[in-house]
Amino acid sequence: MDLSLHYWNFSHPSDPARIATTLGTAARHAEQAGFAGLTVMDHYFQMEHRGTPDEPMLEAYTTLGYVAALTERIQLGVLVTGVMYRHPGLLAKIVTTLDVLSGGRAHLGIGASWYEREQVGLGVPVVPMAERFERLEETLQICLQMWSDDNGPYEGRHYQLAETLCVPAPLTRPRPPILIGGGGEKKTLLLVARYADACNLFATTPDEVSAKLDVLRKHCDAEGRDYDAIRKTAVYMGPVFDDPDAFLVAAEAFAGLGITQLDLMPDGDPVEYVERTADLVPRIAEL
Repeated sequence: MDLSLHYWNFSHPSDPARIATTLGTAARHAEQAGFAGLTVMDHYFQMEHRGTPDEPMLEAYTTLGYVAALTERIQLGVLVTGVMYRHPGLLAKIVTTLDVLSGGRAHLGIGASWYEREQVGLGVPVVPMAERFERLEETLQICLQMWSDDNGPYEGRHYQLAETLCVPAPLTRPRPPILIGGGGEKKTLLLVARYADACNLFATTPDEVSAKLDVLRKHCDAEGRDYDAIRKTAVYMGPVFDDPDAFLVAAEAFAGLGITQLDLMPDGDPVEYVERTADLVPRIAEL
């Protein structure tokens, strides 16, 4: 099992002039400690259930470009890109740019956007949930086409592209991996089975994660997809270094279900968080 750092909070330190230095230090320390990846959120306001909307927040792909210049090995991605925030053709180009400039370390994490306050606040179209999933599927199709040898048009219900030209192509071969985040059983996990290389769930309890994976397996069977070919990852939101033995027990239970990566969410000082969890990386790798 791997550990990945999900950098979701830019409130520490409180001085905005120190955000960049702190982020860079945390990223380098995570890479040196053996964290497999670093992800950020695709939000413009902080989530209300994790803080207040007026807390500091940075644009995701600009942030990853900065981190790419400071690191060499760690994998980079937006954990769940909001499908409504970027036109699909531009999104494919943005992820390609990150992949090229990072030396082939990018992946596309994506899902149906949900945070309506920031969408309304910033003028992003708010559409019904059913349409968001239609747009998500078309976005996946467009990205796959742009990362293929087919430079021709794309005609969808919501998006029409006259050309799907993407030069240079991503360095990652055959293309950047696609991760779909979310545990929706009827639509999200179906799209995982249909298009994704990886899924991302919430590591709530082993029983709940097991039930989600059972649903994914059924979708894979229906789609003719190899369930074992899909990488299973999960966001772990519980305490880690306060009780490392309990964390390791929980991680072992999730590993037994087939989860191969846990994404940790640092609270407080992110540099201190990485330093205090570094000793867990080799122990987790043994699971």
